[in-house]
Amino acid sequence: MHELTARLLGADDVPQALDRLAAFAAGAITGTVRCSVALIGEGGPPVVAASGTAAKALDDLEYAGGDGPGLEAARTRALVTAPDLQSDPRWPRLAECARSEGVHSVVAIPLDVQRSSVGALSLFVATPGGLDPELLLTAMAIVNQAELLLGELGRREGLREGATVDRAAGVIIAQRGCGVQEAYTVLRETAQRLGLDRRAVAERLIAAAARNAEA
Repeated sequence: MHELTARLLGADDVPQALDRLAAFAAGAITGTVRCSVALIGEGGPPVVAASGTAAKALDDLEYAGGDGPGLEAARTRALVTAPDLQSDPRWPRLAECARSEGVHSVVAIPLDVQRSSVGALSLFVATPGGLDPELLLTAMAIVNQAELLLGELGRREGLREGATVDRAAGVIIAQRGCGVQEAYTVLRETAQRLGLDRRAVAERLIAAAARNAEA
C-alpha cells in the first residue's frame, strides 16, 4: 500500500493516477490479463484507464453499449462477479467478445471517491471461476486505499484550479476595469462558449497576459 500511495499521490492529475492504479492492480493480482478503471463525475463522460492492450475490445464493447460488469458495479456500488463471462446471461453481447479475447471471468469492484465521482475497477481473468478469496480481498483493499488517495488528489486539483481561476479573474479586472463578479462571469461564459473548463480558459488567459507583458 505504501507503493500504491506513492504512485497515486505522485501523479500530475486524476487521469494519470487512474493509469497508475490500473497498472498497479494488474501487477498485484495474479492471473489478471487486464485491469480497467472507470470514474464517472458529474456532467461528464467516464474517465477510463487500463493496464494494457489485452482484452481492450471487451472493455470498449462494454462502455460503447453502456452495459457490463464495471458499469453495473458503478451504478449499484456493489461488488459484481462473472465467474464465466463467456456464458453469462446478463451480458450476452459481451460473451462472444470474451471468447475471442480469451477472458473467462471478471470481477468489478465499485470505486467511490468522496461522493463526487463513482466508478469501478474491473479485473479480467483468463481462467474460469474468478479470483480466489484471498486475491479478491487484496483487490478490495487496493480499491479502498485508492478511493482515499484519489479523493486527496482531487482535493489538490481543486485547490490548484481555484488559484488559477482567481489569478485569471485578476487579469480580467486589470484589463477591463470591471468588478470581481463580472470577471468571474466573463470566465464562465467564455468557457461555455469555447466548450472548455474554466481552468483551461484561465490558463490561456494568464499565458496571453504574460506574453503581452513581455512584448
